[in-house]
Amino acid sequence: MHYVYILQSVEHPDQHYTGLTDNVTGRLKEHNSGKSKHTAKYKPWKIISSHYFENEDTALASEKYLKSGSGRAFSQKRLR
Repeated sequence: MHYVYILQSVEHPDQHYTGLTDNVTGRLKEHNSGKSKHTAKYKPWKIISSHYFENEDTALASEKYLKSGSGRAFSQKRLR
């Protein structure tokens, strides 16, 4: 199982984070406990989008796209 997820900071709603995991709930707990240096500053986080992929390569490509300029524009227009 491979999930691409987008988080939004609860206290700083303009801050978002996109990641890849096999356990969305567990990964959210890690982000909210400060275990990720990339997200610790803006915790707590909430999940605003999560997408399941059977194929890991497809999941990696989706995450890469969502982190690109056009992917960020897409997610701002459609998901937030």
